[in-house]
Amino acid sequence: MLIGKYFRVIWYSLFVVLSTSGFFVSANTLKGIRVWPSPDETRVVIDLNSEANYSYFTLSSPYRLVVDLKNTNVKAKLPLSVKDSKVLTNIRKSSSPSKGTTRLVFELKYAVTAEVFKLSPTPGGQYGHRLVMDLPHSGSSASKPTASKPAKPSKSVINSNTNHIVGNGEIIIAIDAGHGGEDPGSIGPTRKYEKHATLAISKKVVAQINAQPGMRAIMTRSGDYFVNLNKRTDIARKNKSHLLVSIHADSFRTPQPRGGSVFVLNTRRANTEIGRWVEQHEKQSELLGGAGDVLAKNSNDRNVSQTLLDLQFSHSQKEGYKLATDVLSEMGKVIKLHKKAPVNASLAVLKSPDIPSILIETGFISNPTEEKQLFQRGHQDKIARAISKAIIRYLNDNPPQGTLLASKKEQTTHKVRSGESLSRIAQKYGTTTAKLKSANKLKSTSLAVGQVLKIPSNKPVYVAPKASMQKAKPSVRKSRKTITHTVRSGEYLGKIASKYKVSTSSIRSLNRLKSDTLFVGQKLKVSIVAPIQKHTVKRGEFLGKIATKYGVTVSSIRTANKLRSDKLAVGQVLIIPNS
Repeated sequence: MLIGKYFRVIWYSLFVVLSTSGFFVSANTLKGIRVWPSPDETRVVIDLNSEANYSYFTLSSPYRLVVDLKNTNVKAKLPLSVKDSKVLTNIRKSSSPSKGTTRLVFELKYAVTAEVFKLSPTPGGQYGHRLVMDLPHSGSSASKPTASKPAKPSKSVINSNTNHIVGNGEIIIAIDAGHGGEDPGSIGPTRKYEKHATLAISKKVVAQINAQPGMRAIMTRSGDYFVNLNKRTDIARKNKSHLLVSIHADSFRTPQPRGGSVFVLNTRRANTEIGRWVEQHEKQSELLGGAGDVLAKNSNDRNVSQTLLDLQFSHSQKEGYKLATDVLSEMGKVIKLHKKAPVNASLAVLKSPDIPSILIETGFISNPTEEKQLFQRGHQDKIARAISKAIIRYLNDNPPQGTLLASKKEQTTHKVRSGESLSRIAQKYGTTTAKLKSANKLKSTSLAVGQVLKIPSNKPVYVAPKASMQKAKPSVRKSRKTITHTVRSGEYLGKIASKYKVSTSSIRSLNRLKSDTLFVGQKLKVSIVAPIQKHTVKRGEFLGKIATKYGVTVSSIRTANKLRSDKLAVGQVLIIPNS
């Protein structure tokens, strides 16, 4: 026992000596640094082996944020130059203030108040320990809409019920592309990220809504960056949105589940296992964003405030459920549904009491087949058309008060005057005699002076573009194109000329034929009329959408117009190649 005690004393002494002399490797390792610029702030994420032991301070002339990581060594490649951030230019190491401490210097363009906090490992091992720095952009505002229509000349709409004039009467729809930046969302079997699919589909939905008169879509994020869950509803609110539609891709612990779903707010609990799974994963996203803001109640009377809040919640839940039903109806026509009725869940992005909100799951990224589909342009187009068509139909049926659609929906009446005819009245109100007869149950077009007619509303009708039907008639000019025809058994010169709508003499001349006798396999040149289609780019259009409209490929449009990138300008004229 004495010998054992003697050796323990020796080992302890040796441990103390080695620890203090620097022979032991630092307890923590800096594995990597990721930078995520967004419109409002730049997020820096430091990946570590274990929990960070840190301190930080700021310097001026020039502006810097200095972070000291104690007992940490560095495996990440530094310095790191940052080009896309409005505030951060470079990240580098500096001389250590003490043995074992790593000092990082963040070079800034101006002074900022940084928010620095630690994040624990995420369930499933997607991320380990992290140290996060949020650097706000000077003068940025979450109220700034993204990917929306340009401001139009101000118009005023008077709501006859309230006599209240509301801006230009536009209906604002906030489209929320799920996840982004530091938060990739669910990851599919082939390592594809949910955040990329949701952004692509959201942009298509925005483009289709913005093509509708009286409606404007804004995005809570327009690029690959993180937006806090509570901040998403703030962006919608500050833009005075009438609806909030969050777009996601579902996931589950097994690959079998598939199909789309629509979630609506239920403050009690989720009513399906999938709903509980989604709630659990949303909590991961909340951790990524730090603490959320709490909705402030300005009224001194808490009972009155709570009653008003409950009423708003009740209205938002009811309208959200109606919208969810419309979305499921349209999505069910183009994709398989996981649930045919709205699913209840308590999710942060749905909890805005003043904005009807829904969360759409466009499919299961955990299912190998649906993961592949979610990243196909054609499949994304189908989903986007279904979502936008449902939103537009819902808004036509339930236009918010004080908007252009609401004023159009309000039924007006007309008192017949001497000399007026049904066709003249129809022309005055932009309707048809048939609609007037139907609305007033008239058996003939005869009218009596003083008769009061109901004028039906002229509600806009949404027609979703379909790839198979896009034989539109844009501006077309004629040109000629020479093709080669191989003669088949039973064909003669007149039949071939008729097929290509040309004359027999033109075929004879082009091929220098001395007679009309042909033989099977003979190759003939035929000069045909080839229409050259031109398309003027409109706001919200992109190459994929234009290619689908004309039934051609994106690459063929690039080649025909010698495009070096897919960026288009409004008003740009494109040549559409023959399909």
